[in-house]
Amino acid sequence: MNTSFDWRLIQSFLAVLEHGSLLGAARALQSSQPTMGRHITDLEAQLGVVLFERTGRGLQPTATALRLATSARAMEAGALQLAHGVSSAQMGVRGSVRITASQPVACLLLPPLLLQMRQALPDIQVELVASNDVTNLLRREADIALRMVRPDQSSLVARRIGTVALGAFAHRDYLRRRGVPRQPTDLLAHELVGNDRNEDILRGFAALGYPVGREQFAFRTDDLMAYWQAVRAGLGIGFVAHYMARTDPDVQPVLPMLKPPPLPIWLTVHREIRTSVRIRAVYDFLAEAVPQAL
Repeated sequence: MNTSFDWRLIQSFLAVLEHGSLLGAARALQSSQPTMGRHITDLEAQLGVVLFERTGRGLQPTATALRLATSARAMEAGALQLAHGVSSAQMGVRGSVRITASQPVACLLLPPLLLQMRQALPDIQVELVASNDVTNLLRREADIALRMVRPDQSSLVARRIGTVALGAFAHRDYLRRRGVPRQPTDLLAHELVGNDRNEDILRGFAALGYPVGREQFAFRTDDLMAYWQAVRAGLGIGFVAHYMARTDPDVQPVLPMLKPPPLPIWLTVHREIRTSVRIRAVYDFLAEAVPQAL
């Protein structure tokens, strides 16, 4: 007997044994009658025995088939137990997962999502690192990263999961005090919250045909959370992500026709640890939850 037979045929064998026909087995397994016939023929060839007699009343099991049925059912039970064990392991995923993200993502976007994840994966503890440093994944200082730039290191696996929409916003008190701009050129007469060394906003104005200098900005900072708090405090009109602005109903959108290019958001993990059950569970959760939140 060939002991290296295809174990996948056992399920078909048991279905034919139970239902007494290829058609009945095919219906039970949501397969086709020719597939069932091929499975039985292959199994008989690999075992070197006849398992069923073809009669007008269907398929009649041979004595050999009946003897093998006990072992086959034990194999089926073992397979079901294995599948249940894997499922239970996935349902009971436990341990710590370290996530790193930029300050706004870590402080504003992720906390509500982590509450949802707490309910879905109650045995996972989260360590959250607010940092823009891509290298902390390389040094294994974090398991999963959310980034606005795609890392180019070959040891990291990055998946683009969505985009971050940007816009112009101001606190309602500022707009009450200074008025609401109606067209982009009106911004030049307003107090603006800008960057210090970062030149992204300056380049954005230049692209619109309005070259301005740093002195145009009454308040300047490259710290993203300080920038957001400045807008919330009414220091001027600033350019922030929509998901940030939604956290404060007093911060109002202005100039909706201004649509800065959205930023991609990448979910990144180290190649060697992406197969970890607990890391994969958190990775899959974030891959679905973050785009919905955005």
